[in-house]
Amino acid sequence: MGKKTEKKDEDRTVVARNRKALHEYEIIDTLEAGLVLVGTEVKSLRNGHTVLDGAYAKLEGGELWLVNAEIPEYEQGNRLNHKPKRTRKLLVHRAEIDKFCGKATDKGMTLVPLQIYFREGRAKVEIAVARGKQLHDKRASAKKADALKEIRRATGRRG
Repeated sequence: MGKKTEKKDEDRTVVARNRKALHEYEIIDTLEAGLVLVGTEVKSLRNGHTVLDGAYAKLEGGELWLVNAEIPEYEQGNRLNHKPKRTRKLLVHRAEIDKFCGKATDKGMTLVPLQIYFREGRAKVEIAVARGKQLHDKRASAKKADALKEIRRATGRRG
């Protein structure tokens, strides 16, 4: 009968990435969540204006919330424009919340947004359960990245 097609990353229009999160945290698991927005927030997102540095997700009242993510006011908006740093609700199934947030309640774990993107016209957030890196972990991962870069450079010239 009908074949289920896999969704690829190609149908994503990435609006913002949290590059600092990849440096500061060790990513354990990720989850895609819908984002509840008002009209001017969507327009501002489509213009590509978003800051995820310092943003995090929290579980409150059995629901997931995105806190401290800045979506600036829409330039052509009127007096009904949104607040840039308001707390936004995330749309996730109850079973996913239970499974995902169970991991986040362990000591030293946190929920960090990795990126905001549009998929099929809907705003989505990629949330990760992450553990904070120590300074020596950051140095080790930087050293490893430099070594991989050198390997790519060396093999690229010969091959």
